[in-house]
Order: sequence, then C-alpha cells, then structure tokens
Amino acid sequence: MEKEDKNQNPIDKFQNALRQRKAQQRKDGPPNRASFALWYFVLVFILLIALQHYFLSKNVQTIPYSQFKHELSAGHISKLTIGTDTINGTLSAKGKNPEEFVTIRVEDPDLVKELDQKNVDYSGRYESTWLSNILTWIVPIAIFFIVWRLLMTRMGGPGAGIMSFGRSRAKLLVQDEIQITFNDVAGIDEAKQELQEVVEFLKNPDKFQRLGGRIPKGVLLVGAPGTGKTLLAKAVAGEAKVPFFSISGSEFVEMFVGVGASRVRDLFSQATNQAPCIIFIDELDALGKARGINVFGGNDEREQTLNQLLVEMDGFQTNKGVIIMAATNRPEILDPALLRPGRFDRQVLIDRPDINGREAILKIHSRNIVLGPEVDLRKIAALTPGFVGADLANVINEAALMAARKNKNAVGVEEFEEAIDRIVGGLEKKNRVMNPREKEIVAFHESGHAIVAESVKYADPVNKISIISRGIAALGYTQQRPTEDRYLLTRPELLDRLAVLLGGRAAEEIVFGEVSTGAQNDLQRATDIARSMVTEYGMSDRLGLATYERRGNPMFPPDNFTTTRTYSEAKGAEIDEEISRLLDEAHHRVQKILTDRRELLDHLAHRLCETEIVRGDELRKMIDEFREKKIDGE
Repeated sequence: MEKEDKNQNPIDKFQNALRQRKAQQRKDGPPNRASFALWYFVLVFILLIALQHYFLSKNVQTIPYSQFKHELSAGHISKLTIGTDTINGTLSAKGKNPEEFVTIRVEDPDLVKELDQKNVDYSGRYESTWLSNILTWIVPIAIFFIVWRLLMTRMGGPGAGIMSFGRSRAKLLVQDEIQITFNDVAGIDEAKQELQEVVEFLKNPDKFQRLGGRIPKGVLLVGAPGTGKTLLAKAVAGEAKVPFFSISGSEFVEMFVGVGASRVRDLFSQATNQAPCIIFIDELDALGKARGINVFGGNDEREQTLNQLLVEMDGFQTNKGVIIMAATNRPEILDPALLRPGRFDRQVLIDRPDINGREAILKIHSRNIVLGPEVDLRKIAALTPGFVGADLANVINEAALMAARKNKNAVGVEEFEEAIDRIVGGLEKKNRVMNPREKEIVAFHESGHAIVAESVKYADPVNKISIISRGIAALGYTQQRPTEDRYLLTRPELLDRLAVLLGGRAAEEIVFGEVSTGAQNDLQRATDIARSMVTEYGMSDRLGLATYERRGNPMFPPDNFTTTRTYSEAKGAEIDEEISRLLDEAHHRVQKILTDRRELLDHLAHRLCETEIVRGDELRKMIDEFREKKIDGE
C-alpha cells in the first residue's frame, strides 16, 4: 500500500484524501441540527430578555400627572426630562432617597412657568424608536425566518429549500461505506455469475473495450420480494469498490409538475461526476409502469419522469463507467421501451433458493448466533421450502429471540422449529380457550391429515402434528417435511396431495357423522389442484390435452396475475363435472384408508388431546405398532 501511495500523482492523492474525508463525515453522521437549533433559540431568547431589562425595564415609578403637579408644588422634583409623550424626573423629598419616576404628559401651557418658579432643572428629549422597533418587530421576524429555514432544510435535506425540489434524493454510498461483497450473498449463484461481468468491467474497463465489446447499459434484477435484489446490487458495488447511488422509483414523482424529470437529470449528472459508479433504482415498477394506460387521459407527471429516464439512458455512454441497475418484482407491467436493447439490456432472474441455497443463507445469517451442537442447518433448510432470504433471516432472528427469552446459552432445534411455525402459521395462542368437543374435532381432523399422508406413496413425510391454535383461524396444523425440492409433479403425486388435503374432512365424517367449517381452506386448496389438473396440465382423459385457462406470468404466485378464460359455457360445464369427479374419487379413497385404520385414528386423536403435539417419529412408531398388531390378529 505504501508503494502505491508513493507512485500516485498529487491530484490523485488529493482526490483520495477528499473522498476519505467525505466517507468519514458520512460515517460519523450529520451534526445534531435539532440540538444546535434549540440552544441557538434559547441563547437568543435570553439575550432579548437581557436587552429588554436593561433598556426598557429600569426601576422607574409610574405616577399620575396630578401627583406630579403636587410634588412639583411641594418642591420635591429636582430634575426633569420632558419627552414627546412622557415626562421623566427625580423625586428628592427630605429624608428619602431620590427616586426616578415617569408620568404621561398632558397639555399644560403653564408647566414651564411653574418649573421656572421652582428652579427645576429641566430639558427636552427626542425619543428614538429604533431599538424598540428592532426588539418588537425585526428580531421576531428574523427568528421566524431562521426557524423556517431549519424546517425546510430538514424536509429536503442539506441545502434544500423551495428551489431544491428538482434535486435528486439518491443516497450516495462511497467505497469505504459499502462492506457487502459476494461472500455475503448466498443461494443465488447463477445471478452472481451474471453480475461478475459487471464487476470486471467496473474494475478493468480496458479489458472489454480493447476487443470492441460493449458492457450492458442497464441490468434489471427480477425476483419475488425478499430474494435479495437490493443486497445483490450493493454486493456488486462492494466488489467493484465504486460509489453506489441508491434511490426508490417512488422518490422521483412528486405533486409538482416537472420535478421527477428534473431529479432524473440531476441523478445522472451526479453519477457522471462520480464515475465509475452504480445507479440503483429500487422498485422500478413505481416509475416504469407502461405508458398509455391512464384512465383520465393526458400525460401525467409519472409518464414525463419515465420519458426523461428513457432519454437519459439513450444519451448515456457506457464507456463513462456508469452502470444502471434496477430491481422489480412485477416485470410484466414495465414499459416495453425500458426493456429493449440499449437500455436494460440484461435481465437477471433471482429465484427462490433451493435446499442448498437455503442452507448457505442460514449459515451466513447464523454467523453471530450461538447454535447448539444438535442444530443441523441442512435439516432446518429442509423444513423451509419456498422461503426466501428475508424469511430465513427472520427464522434465525426469531429463534435467537426465543432462546434468549428462555435464558438459554445457545439456540437449539426446538427454537428453530417454533420460529418456523410462528412464521408459517402465526403466533401461538396458548390462552385461547377451546371447549372439549371442538378440541376433539380438531384432533381427529389433524389425525386424518397425518395418517393419510403416511399411507399414500408420494406424500411428504409428516414432521409434526399440533392442535395448538395459531394465527387468526388456524386451530391446528399438520407439518410435512419435503425430502427434496421438487420442480415437476406427476399425476399420481397430485392425486396423493388431493388425498392428504381431504383427510381431515373425511376423518370428521367417519367419527362424528357430520362435518365442520374447519376444512374450508383444505377444500379450497384441493379444488385449485383439481382445476389446474383439468384446465392447465391436461391430466383429464375426458377433456384431452388442451389447456383451457391461461395465466399471466408463471414466474410469480397466482395472486400476482389474473387468469384468462378461453372456453365456452358447454366446455365449462364439462370442466366442472371433471373437477367434481376427481374430488369425489379422492374422497372415496381417503374414506377407505381411514376406515381401515380406524383404531389408529382413534389412538392418535386421543394422544393429541392429551399432549397437543405429536412428532413425526412418534407417529411412525404408532403406525408400525398398528401394522404388527394387525398382522398378529390375522
């Protein structure tokens, strides 16, 4: 490092020193402006009181004019000053200390004659009002102006004011402030490899320009919420050791016309001065929504801001060393002009991590956590299918809080399982009072799910059964642990899932001869699976290989897009009949499974009523004992 410093020219040394100074100032944080303004106001207030007390509040006695005339006749007035509105003087009666007085002047033509007769030393005075005007008008206005400037500065940032609305509000992080690297990002190895090329360009641009290559102007990070898009963008800046401008798409648009476009121009101007650097726009869909869909017509402020962004990206030269990165979880609503080559050339998909990725993420977030010797992060990762990085970080944090609440020295497996249950099912409600009848129904319901899951071939093994209430409406749950991540499902696997979902309702019918409302969510999920098998997957022999519903974007969950119906009313009736047939067949299958295992169903439900929780190993032990007993009976 010392050799490099000696070889630097004076200009580079000065620029490095200036950047380090700015970084240290940002690290130390801005000064406490609120405390400074408060002490400044107190000091000015004390000064005003002192000035008023010294100049305007002397110890002067105020007397009526009649008393003044009486004292004058008695010869007690030794000195007098006649002003425009008041008369000030000194009373010097015998045996008393001289006292100053003041009285209101009235029209008295004989006053001067009487003063001459009594040989009173008198004089006139011109009263200047500049000091009183300063104290009563100018100083309060000045204080109000100072307070107004402080408020405007706090609303708009340093140096802000009425004319600063058009300035960019992007947060600038210099090299020394970004401590995140690719080592802090896990579970998205493919995305890191895609962005490694961007890092190489920022570190060594001559390597690409020598061969005539052109680095992409913009990189769009696409993924579900919580998958690590912002973290990955910061890691790129941390790896490349370049300044990082971070701003949200919603911060461009204001109620004032033209402000958003001005902020876009100012942002690109600042980035050019800091090149090489990275501009990161989070939640790009707030700014880059497709144009022309305004129901009120006209060209609103958001569209003007988007137009300015497109113009700036067109006129931006990649050889300046400025990379534009953006993140969104709704790419389907972005304007097509943003996604064409020359703007956001490269789109990087950040998918939900698989079991290996989840294990790597758990290792990163548990660096500073004291884990028990029995904790296997691989097993924890297997219990969290579909979790993203933010969810896994929350699991680690919740488990640590629970262990601290129990005064434990390390975080154990029990805390991790409780944290997962809390995130998936909600807060445990131990104080909810449930009558014995409802508790028995819930126990048989969950027992039906568990027994069917362990009886069919393709269902995930049961990890835990609980009848402890969680969340808003969950009276109990059966937790299954996938043995591996699955990306494709066959028809027999879907039918087994249908059977597991209908197991709770079938158990209620067999035991009580009636059903409750507890199976509402199970029926909804089962219906969705059956409908998808018929209308999307072509798994119906009656309706053939055609698909009858089209979803908007398969990248994200179904809640994020609508379904387009592409069939007639007659075909819709056939679809409904086929869905009903699949559900009825699954229902009859489940009833047969539970009827053959009625003794096991009763035993498991009674065990649940006693302990409220039954582990998967205990359940499988019960099933083995039931099979041995059945074999011996035969």
